[in-house]
Amino acid sequence: MPQPKKGARLGGSPAHQKLILANLAKALFEHDKITTTEAKARLLRPYAERLITKAKKGDLHNRRQVLAVLRDKDIVFRLFDEIAPNYENRPGGYTRIIKAGNRKGDNAPMAVIELVEALTVQQTAVREAEAATRRATKEKAEKAAAPAAEVVEEAPAVEAEAEAEAAEATEAEAAEKE
Repeated sequence: MPQPKKGARLGGSPAHQKLILANLAKALFEHDKITTTEAKARLLRPYAERLITKAKKGDLHNRRQVLAVLRDKDIVFRLFDEIAPNYENRPGGYTRIIKAGNRKGDNAPMAVIELVEALTVQQTAVREAEAATRRATKEKAEKAAAPAAEVVEEAPAVEAEAEAEAAEATEAEAAEKE
């Protein structure tokens, strides 16, 4: 028997909660967006994200694990071949929960849980460009700070040269007087 989570469960028993989450995940992957209660959405989010992560790996073992949860070959196929490749560049955060007010009948807080947009090549390029700009700005600031340090380091050298020239001039004057 599965270990029940602490606190109240969605449908009463751990087995029923497991079935509710599997059906919600199946509906989410089928429609890309579902409306449910906030409590169910909060429990569904890590559940669905784990399934997407397994789909991103794409091997047979992970496919069988997801199939054991979802039990619908069409949805598993869609998850592995259509949804998971979209999130190849994204390290996590595949879902978004948006609060949607209260339900009319029982005033239960509702939420919309949806799959976020995949990072496109263009968005990835924009992020890389922003990172490069930040790096260039940082390097420019370091270079601007470096000449100031060189000037400070050169100042004793300039003073030493001036003293050496003064000493030579003094010696030259002393030689002329003799």
